[in-house]
Amino acid sequence: MANLPWYSEEDKGLGKNQVAGYQRKSWKYSAVRRDGSFHYVHSTPFGNYSFISVDATQIPGPKRPYNFFGILDKKQMKELLFLAKESSRSNHTIWFGHFTTSTILCPSPGIQSTMSSATAYLCGHLHTLGGLMPVLHTRHFQGTLELELGDWKDNRRYRIFAFDHDLFSFADLTFGEWPVVLITNPKSLRYSCAKHEPLERLLHSTHIRVLAFSLSSIASVTVKIDGVNLGQAIHLSGPIFILKWNPRNYSNGTHNIEVTVQDSAGRRKNVHHIFSVQENMHLTFDPLASFILLTDHCTVARVLFVLIVLIQLSILITFRYLAHPELKGPWFFGEIIDGKLGCCFSFGIFVNGHFIQGGMTFVVGILQLAFFNIPLMAYLCWSLLQRCFGQSFRSHLYQGKYLKIIPVHLLMLLLYIWQVYSCYFLHVTFGILALLMSPLRTWLTLLTPVLIRCVWTLNSTEFGTFMVQLNSHLSS
Repeated sequence: MANLPWYSEEDKGLGKNQVAGYQRKSWKYSAVRRDGSFHYVHSTPFGNYSFISVDATQIPGPKRPYNFFGILDKKQMKELLFLAKESSRSNHTIWFGHFTTSTILCPSPGIQSTMSSATAYLCGHLHTLGGLMPVLHTRHFQGTLELELGDWKDNRRYRIFAFDHDLFSFADLTFGEWPVVLITNPKSLRYSCAKHEPLERLLHSTHIRVLAFSLSSIASVTVKIDGVNLGQAIHLSGPIFILKWNPRNYSNGTHNIEVTVQDSAGRRKNVHHIFSVQENMHLTFDPLASFILLTDHCTVARVLFVLIVLIQLSILITFRYLAHPELKGPWFFGEIIDGKLGCCFSFGIFVNGHFIQGGMTFVVGILQLAFFNIPLMAYLCWSLLQRCFGQSFRSHLYQGKYLKIIPVHLLMLLLYIWQVYSCYFLHVTFGILALLMSPLRTWLTLLTPVLIRCVWTLNSTEFGTFMVQLNSHLSS
């Protein structure tokens, strides 16, 4: 695989306009760079193996967090469909890219359908969700495996994989931990797929096969199945160790294979997995991992954004009927990418003559509405209600209901501090112009104390008709 073109996976997800700057600043992660999707064929005496790159990097690439979603347009999807068709004669096809399929925006038929002939899609981006999901693996409805990998930059995670008689096996590892062990036959049942692999070969195989690597020579490879010691595997060539077996002894149900490898330096590694020689057996993946990797998160973000806006309107209507607000203004104007100015809206970003479809913008909008706009609106309405009951800011504090009143003010204060911090983050990420020209962040932050002061100092006679209606409602 030495001739396979590759790139720094973290860099690919940052956006093309940001990559060059980071590469100039860092010498640690230098890589042979190749933009765009491509198809590489690895030829062997026993067949060809295709590797297709998916480059969903946004063009132009905005700064974080608006580069969270990848985008493939119609032209790129057409190119990937061609590459998929081109790889149809290969023994296997492996797709790889930075973004998970659940964070790629693309037109019909969708990226998962496009890669349905692939054995696996190898990706990063979400990695381990900050350690919350150490294993993010699933299977598409079409049979393709989607295998997230922890990041190399901070956690030094990497993956090895092998095809053993066209059966796909892999291991996710941490750099510097030795020995490295991969059981290739019998392969793991969880990652088996009759649609893409000749699983019948398991039943007719003659040897258990293990790949074992270490900085020192391998001293022993011990194999157990269902706790029964089968003996020591012998070295065949390179990293390959084999042990003769009879798979028909394990023809019913599932079984556990365990391999212990020790090198001459005394380092030991134990690996195991469940296998079955029956083709109709299956193991499910973690439901949460499947939800994370199979859900169209951009669509979910859009739906949630609309629902939260409706909730905000319903709260207003609950207190008093008001006209529908206009939501057409930009969130901020600033340096979206280095040296290029643009405008950010809920539905997308305009920058340097390009329009970037909204994805992460909806998520940011959800957070803004849920953690500040709606609580602020509810707080102002609650404060107005206190005024309608004849209370002032001082008098309502002396009602003796401290456990009910003080937490309300403290919660609003904490949310306001969060809003101030979001302004700081906006300034650090997008520059001083974005800070000054941001109705969503800066202007609202400055307006909030003004609104609160107006509510608590407003002349009670100006409540007029509403107070009469409220009193009438309470007395009825």
